[in-house]
Amino acid sequence: MKNHYIPLLLLGMFFLACEPKEDFSSTDKVNWDKRIATPNANDSLVSGSTYLSIYSQIYSFTEHRKHDLTATISMRNISRSDTVYISKAVYYNTHGKPIRTYFDQTIYLAPMETVEIVIDEIDKVGGTGANFIFDWKTKPAIHPPYFEGVMISTSGQQGLSFTTQGIRIE
Repeated sequence: MKNHYIPLLLLGMFFLACEPKEDFSSTDKVNWDKRIATPNANDSLVSGSTYLSIYSQIYSFTEHRKHDLTATISMRNISRSDTVYISKAVYYNTHGKPIRTYFDQTIYLAPMETVEIVIDEIDKVGGTGANFIFDWKTKPAIHPPYFEGVMISTSGQQGLSFTTQGIRIE
């Protein structure tokens, strides 16, 4: 009779030893609705736009082999004292087609604050030439927001990472 309990005991040990599968989705997703701001109409604000290149994938060895990347897009307010406003963030693919708009209502960044957008490694829709356009507003004497992309991929014991910086276009 004891031999009948061994499979049950092994099965129980198996389930206890199993760990839940990790959730690799972004856990700190930004709630854009909570960041909505309406700048004071009496403030004279300067408007601008910034371009940021992003890579969902990069070529390796030949044009037929690609590495998928995770991209972190940082929107940074580099002012120590004033809020900056970002009115739109649009993500485009390699062919210049808009993929998604992250927000199209004005959001705020408090002094020295950073807000990030993360594009998961499995999201390849941007391709090898993805990019963002950000529209923003600041007070006249304040530096524009700073936009930076950090791309990374790891496989086994090898890693790959690089950065891009935004360029003001308007």
